[in-house]
Amino acid sequence: MTLLYPGFLWLLIPLGLLLWQGTSSIVQRVHLMVLMLIVISLSRPVQEQALQEADIKAKDIIIALDVSYSMKATDIQPTRYDFAKETISALLKENPSDNIMLLAFTTNPLLLSPPTTDHTLINIALQSLNPEFILTKGTSLEKLFKKLAAMKMGDKNLILMTDGGEENDLAKLTSLVEESNIALSVLALGTTQGTTVTKEDGTLLKDKEDQLVISRINPLLSALASSVSGTYITPSSTPEATANDLSDALEENEAKAEHVQKMQHHYLELYQIPLALALLLFFMVHTRAVKYLFLLFALAGLPAQASMLDDYHLTRAYKSYQKSDLNSTRRHLKQIQTPSLQSRITLANTYYRQRAFKKAIKTYKSIRSTSTNVKQALYYNIANAYAMLESYDKAKIYYTKTLQLGADADAEHNLRLVALLSDKKSASLGIAHPKSQDSSSSKSEDQGEDKEETRSEDDPSSGSGGGGESQSQSKKDQKTKQQLLSTGEEEQHPLSSKVYELINKGYIREKQPW
Repeated sequence: MTLLYPGFLWLLIPLGLLLWQGTSSIVQRVHLMVLMLIVISLSRPVQEQALQEADIKAKDIIIALDVSYSMKATDIQPTRYDFAKETISALLKENPSDNIMLLAFTTNPLLLSPPTTDHTLINIALQSLNPEFILTKGTSLEKLFKKLAAMKMGDKNLILMTDGGEENDLAKLTSLVEESNIALSVLALGTTQGTTVTKEDGTLLKDKEDQLVISRINPLLSALASSVSGTYITPSSTPEATANDLSDALEENEAKAEHVQKMQHHYLELYQIPLALALLLFFMVHTRAVKYLFLLFALAGLPAQASMLDDYHLTRAYKSYQKSDLNSTRRHLKQIQTPSLQSRITLANTYYRQRAFKKAIKTYKSIRSTSTNVKQALYYNIANAYAMLESYDKAKIYYTKTLQLGADADAEHNLRLVALLSDKKSASLGIAHPKSQDSSSSKSEDQGEDKEETRSEDDPSSGSGGGGESQSQSKKDQKTKQQLLSTGEEEQHPLSSKVYELINKGYIREKQPW
């Protein structure tokens, strides 16, 4: 046996002295003994047991932002990169208490912000990053995953914001993700139609054969997410709605990524023994002990009392819900010791009415029932919540599940509605379709674009010759490269030149920069 709070035992000294000095009153002696037993209870006597593993909730989120050249494409408005930045800012607001790490990557990954709950620091690092100072043009998911594998963080929630670049080795990437214990959520920034990329001088990017470079989303991203049981997300109409989708994906990964194993001591509490003796002595002195022994049995019957209290709080919650006093409803429901089907549904409905749709969805999904009618109602409510979050694709899934369990006119009507809204949302993303050969254009570079769009976006640009790029500009670029090779130094920038130096490491040796 051990004591968790042995400091309380100092109180036994004055009580022991009073008892030792003696007193003519038996009642006073018993009172002193009662106080001594209470002091022993306060010291928390326990029987220490072996160390056991316990699950501790601790969600860590890693955001990896692609800052390669192709992220300047405008098929996602205003650009893929700007849309990603706004989504990250919205995501930080959605998860204020989570531990978040921010990385930027092109050919090389770089840690911009270590894991922190101070999201202001992450926003500062994000806003101070200037893509104009990044010389590397390519995208290497392999190097990113290798860096994550080297981090000793246990299970990781990774939000990958990228267009995929030139990656093509699915098997290798899948192996790296699985070895790194990564719960992957991919935000695919780009479209299958793709678009051209505008350079800083206003001309369109071309490869060494003077063909227009068309930057498209890499289909490998969808295959990667599927192969590792991850989540594949396309941009919603706004960064805020996209951040909601990402938060939902994190919640779906909760079972895998939010629990870490920790060794903890477990104890068998013994404080009830001296406390029960103290009560027994007190009642023996002041009353007939036998008459009040039922109090001891009442203490042992606390579960029955707890059940009565649960019924009371549930009744009060129903009354508050009918009066639209949702804060009181939630407060009463939180005090229920053993949640029932009715209390869980009422709590989820309360979250829904308070427009806390993500909490409502999580609560609805946690409810288990063998009743078809209950399941159908739960699926319908989940679909409504997803629709309110503008996650129309998920809403369609749950409306369909509702109809699979039986006819429902409301679900059928809502399904048609969200299908229409989903189409409108896709159209509002600002997809830039390549111009055809016959279309009029004010720039000669745009002509023949349809013929050349079969060229891979990964084909390298020569950096010289045609495409509106003069010989003098080419020589200037070559001169800049030679200076960087000879000096190994770069211009100082607000985020620290060391940051850009690490990102740009080895950029001259890139073979497929787009």
